[in-house]
Amino acid sequence: MKKIFPIVLSLGLLTSVSFSTVDSANAAVKTYKNCTELNKAYKGGVARASNVKNKGGKTYYKPYVSKALYDANKKMDRDKDLIACER
Repeated sequence: MKKIFPIVLSLGLLTSVSFSTVDSANAAVKTYKNCTELNKAYKGGVARASNVKNKGGKTYYKPYVSKALYDANKKMDRDKDLIACER
């Protein structure tokens, strides 16, 4: 009985830590109503990957790179260059 208690306790702690990190990652992703709101938080817009190139030419600001944030706001990428609301 004394050997089982520490094992059960450590398994409980491990599972609670892993679930809390998943919840905090999902909570960070926000969906914006329009590009004006998104650009207040991210001036250069949001890119899906760091190696994405802008189709429209030169931009003033470098986009923030986040696959999850881009996927949540994909509807705002009108030119389909994998950068939403670039400026």
